[in-house]
Amino acid sequence: MFDQLSKKLEGVFKTLRGHGTLTEENIRESMREVRRALLEADVNFQVAKDFVKKVEERAVGTETLRTLKPGEHVIKVVHDVLVETLGSTTSELVESKQKPTRILIVGLQGSGKTTFTAKLAHHLRKQRKKNALMAACDVYRPAAMDQLASLGKQIDIPVHLEQGETDAVGIAKRALEEARTKGRDYLLVDTAGRLHIDDAMMDELVRMKKEIQPHQVVLVVDGMTGQDAITVAETFHEKLGIDGLVLSKMDGDARGGAALSIRAVTGIPIFFIGTGETPKALDVFHPDRLAQRILGMGDIVSLAERAQAEVSEEEAAELEERMRKETFSFEDFLGQLKKIRKMGPLTDLMKMIPGLSNQLPENFQIDEKQINRVQAMIQSMTLEERHRPELIDTSRRRRIAKGSGTSNADVKKLIADFLQMRKMMGQLTRMGPKELMKMAKR
Repeated sequence: MFDQLSKKLEGVFKTLRGHGTLTEENIRESMREVRRALLEADVNFQVAKDFVKKVEERAVGTETLRTLKPGEHVIKVVHDVLVETLGSTTSELVESKQKPTRILIVGLQGSGKTTFTAKLAHHLRKQRKKNALMAACDVYRPAAMDQLASLGKQIDIPVHLEQGETDAVGIAKRALEEARTKGRDYLLVDTAGRLHIDDAMMDELVRMKKEIQPHQVVLVVDGMTGQDAITVAETFHEKLGIDGLVLSKMDGDARGGAALSIRAVTGIPIFFIGTGETPKALDVFHPDRLAQRILGMGDIVSLAERAQAEVSEEEAAELEERMRKETFSFEDFLGQLKKIRKMGPLTDLMKMIPGLSNQLPENFQIDEKQINRVQAMIQSMTLEERHRPELIDTSRRRRIAKGSGTSNADVKKLIADFLQMRKMMGQLTRMGPKELMKMAKR
């Protein structure tokens, strides 16, 4: 997501930093490159034009030209305008005092509505401690109801299901009654879509909206469709009234033009970004954090939030103690590896670390298959071997290699690397702030 734009902007900023002093001319020249980068990222033409104009107006001034690090000041201006373009503040779902809060989820066929419905139910339970009922109201797409039922089973969240029923509005009405009876906090209504916007679909959605009186109508658009996503959002908003947007499939789009354009063009706030197929692959849309990621500044806050969701303070304290005493075992390592992988693709996590994303080579990818091999080797060890790797001799290595489908050399290297890492971690955790500072300066 945004990889192409980030790389191009970094090139522009590198040139800016290379200037001893800045002039109006070299700022305008840089802004022409920024505009070109935005257009190549499939950002709306008018949005790109307005963006560059705002940056130029703020950057070309005496304060900027006299500053000791003028290049850095321009980058800050770009960051601020990026945040404004993305919407400035974080917008979230409402929560009604009267249960259930009703959310109507709409969009074209294939945009990811059903998957998002399950992701949102999971998000509400994990982040807000709220329970939801999902209503399967797509009566046209083959297996749509089965898909939501299957997702509900995966995440252990109930689904109001009426197989064979063709009255979508009636299903939504009865789902609302069930949600009230069972005291659910939220009712999430998954609706039907078409390959294109038509009168029949809109008429059904208008009738459903009138019947259940949703607190918010959320539109799911495929982020990979770029400019088309804006057209879809405008049409739905005109006919139905949209309160918030979800950009799905953003993990598959290296350009990200829809995210940068859609709020500026439509005025509709973005609630979430979908970053994968799993229930956890849903990020709250924070304009400031996204701007930082686009500019290669990382996103340490989101990274910390993901980590906190997987590791408690008590677990972290226990791990630190084991690292300090150099008793951190392969069993500990395997557990942490599994938790880290739950946080998302390792490549994406690396890019969230401030200062690292711009240092990574183009098209950087962590080989997940290699991680799988490491996991397989550890899982092929006995519990005693995981806690005491020094016990692993030649015959044990052969057994572990055979059990994990790797080689004797692979197992030997893993053990050597682990023991070295454990020793280093023990030394670091025993160091005080002064020693760490000295080490960082070397």
